[in-house]
Amino acid sequence: MLSFRRKLLLNLFKLSDICILIVALAVASISVLSPETWMTLGDFFSLQIKVIHIIGLFIMILLWHLIFHTFQLYRSRRFNSKISEWKDILKATMTGTVILAIAGPVFSIDIITPFFCLVFWVSSTVLTILFRVILRSVLERVRLYGRNLRFVLIVGTNQRAYDFANKLGEKMESGYRLIGYIDKNIYRPKEGVNLLGTIEDFSIVMKNNVIDEIVIALPIKSYYEEIQQIVQKAEEQGIVIRYLPQLFNTRVAESRAEIFEDVPILTMESGHQNGWQYVTKRAIDLILASVLITMTSPLMAIAAVATKLTSPGPVLFIQERIGYNKRVFRCYKFRTMEAGAEKQQAQLEHLNEMDGPVFKIRNDPRITRVGKWLRKWSIDELPQLFNVIKGDMSLVGPRPLPLRDFNNFEKDWQHRRCSVLPGMTCTWQVKGRNKISFEDWITLDMAYIDNWKVTDDLKILFKTIPAVMRKKGAA
Repeated sequence: MLSFRRKLLLNLFKLSDICILIVALAVASISVLSPETWMTLGDFFSLQIKVIHIIGLFIMILLWHLIFHTFQLYRSRRFNSKISEWKDILKATMTGTVILAIAGPVFSIDIITPFFCLVFWVSSTVLTILFRVILRSVLERVRLYGRNLRFVLIVGTNQRAYDFANKLGEKMESGYRLIGYIDKNIYRPKEGVNLLGTIEDFSIVMKNNVIDEIVIALPIKSYYEEIQQIVQKAEEQGIVIRYLPQLFNTRVAESRAEIFEDVPILTMESGHQNGWQYVTKRAIDLILASVLITMTSPLMAIAAVATKLTSPGPVLFIQERIGYNKRVFRCYKFRTMEAGAEKQQAQLEHLNEMDGPVFKIRNDPRITRVGKWLRKWSIDELPQLFNVIKGDMSLVGPRPLPLRDFNNFEKDWQHRRCSVLPGMTCTWQVKGRNKISFEDWITLDMAYIDNWKVTDDLKILFKTIPAVMRKKGAA
């Protein structure tokens, strides 16, 4: 009976998504047509549908269904928050809209314009979220009345097991109900704990109780054999198994489960080089860098000519710097110092005005007259737009350091600034650039890395322009 209800609910989700897709396509079509081209209801029903239209709609429905499956929108979401579901819906509808936008010009479908795609994305997203919010609210109400429940057995009676049980109790609308615990040994449990038996009694407990899911809270290092037996027996009976992992104590690294060639892997990372947000970041980098190169090409040409005419040596200063995960890359800048300036740095170390491992002199004697002007307006950094196009850098990220500065880092955690692509601008540059201390600089970099979102990049980009215009902390 439960399986039938779950299938019925799943089919309801799929049917609603198809209906929403058709409605969104209709709304988008109407939005791009002028009122003169609108048809009456009678004309609509007398409209002759071509086979190609049916085939196109069928393909779109299949793709929509596949996309929603890919983002796991047809799986049980009792453990997930509403926000996480909404995020997945946004990703799914955006993916479908991008495919639609590509299909328009490829198949010469004139009606699929940028405005059509915008209306389609907004309407499909809003309608899908609205339907699921309503359905989830109905299901939560039904579960509070004792229907559509999932009965849970917890293996283990440690504090983690109790904490998890408390969370289940706090979220009754999820439909999970705890039937009890089993553990390695029988002992007097804490008050309110329903101990059903030992791990050896597992088969009997399963036979005598309705159990939909098993949550294992035992440490795998100490109870590997026992856990393996439970997993095998539960798998034989088709019971869902969940494990509360006892992971390493990590301060900023996020964990996620992955599958590589049928091998389950637990991944922990503190950078942000994966996922849809990184894809969005890279797309923004490529688009904006291309636009900026086009817009600033006359300015770069003037800077190149001025550098060449006023100082002997190359136009560009190409220096090896530390990039993503300590990869060394060639960073481009307009030369602002006299040729061979790097060889003189050792003689000027005593003039360093920055604390920590970074070398900076505000009135560096090696800077040329044109170089001082280029630095004043940050024009010397413009060639790094080509580093962004190549993928060595991003528009926003911790500034890439020369090998000399990086090798002087004293603490391992400071190397985490290499866990993301270096950037042309970052938080510390809009906060004061060379006016802040190294400690504040590195703190701002870490805060950016550990709390990164695409919207943060956009905010920093908008703040960079006035910071440059005010010459805030420019050297």
